Amino acid sequence: MLIVAYGFRYCAPFRRNLLNYATLLHSTSHLSSRFHYSRDSLSRMEHHRPSFSSHLGLAKTAFVLYLVILIHAAGSTTEEITCDPGKLGVAKATCDPDRYFSGSGIKKNSAMVGNLQRFGVISSQKVVEVMQTIDRALFVPNGASAYDDSPMGIGYNVTISAPHMHATCLQLLEEHLKPGMHALDVGSGTGYLTACFAVMVGPQGRAVGVEHIPELVSSSIENIQKSEAASYLKEGSLSVHVADGRLGWPEHAPYDAIHVGAAAPEIPGPLIEQLKPGGRLVIPVGNLFQELQVVDKNMDGSITVRSETSVRYVPLTSREAQLRGN
Repeated sequence: MLIVAYGFRYCAPFRRNLLNYATLLHSTSHLSSRFHYSRDSLSRMEHHRPSFSSHLGLAKTAFVLYLVILIHAAGSTTEEITCDPGKLGVAKATCDPDRYFSGSGIKKNSAMVGNLQRFGVISSQKVVEVMQTIDRALFVPNGASAYDDSPMGIGYNVTISAPHMHATCLQLLEEHLKPGMHALDVGSGTGYLTACFAVMVGPQGRAVGVEHIPELVSSSIENIQKSEAASYLKEGSLSVHVADGRLGWPEHAPYDAIHVGAAAPEIPGPLIEQLKPGGRLVIPVGNLFQELQVVDKNMDGSITVRSETSVRYVPLTSREAQLRGN
């Protein structure tokens, strides 16, 4: 186990091989784009690949599953887009796992955004503009490599997402973040994505951040005050609150866009209720295996759920469980 773990963290070819095994098992869940999510990812994978064990043998199947579990365990406090060559969704990234696991050494916010454009993660000019406007360096811990394409710890057993995940979520929600619209950011952390939402919906809209760690709410407000979103905070179209994000924030509902920055075992009912007809919710769902789910509420109130990509996030849980690291 130590050899495998070392290889995963420090040997790029070894990482690629492990990720190929993971993709072999897991990528078929993306081929059917519209479905109601299952709580049992392993059962779903077996449903899509009934002949896998006959090809490799039961022992090899068990070993591959072990490697996949090890991959997820090794990144238990981070999140990343899984390399999925067959996927042609928003994140049209070159199949190069290294760029999601290594620092980029980029020193400027504009260079970070340009890098995401070059790799095909960002295709929207509006997303380019908002990520250029809100400097990520203002929302990461002092001394951190702000522009590296990787998540980083911010204390309290949580992370700020990697830039490519922020870009992906902004693009998925772009049509629901137009001027005058309402947006909710659950698990707002350091306030980065909430600030981006505020810039996109403008002073006539409403951007709300919800975070259940009071210290993070206080520091996120300080971060926003240093950023280009400060005027929205002062004028009241942007606010951040201490609350259990699983319950949303009913005061400014319904929302055109809802983003959740932690993985829920299932989609919380209150968030569906607070989503406006025609609105969109983006949320990671799962435990061991997680998928970024895109939830669209139809005008008749029904919902459509599709899987965007495999991810790895910290769990959406209670404040007490989070502080314990559960």
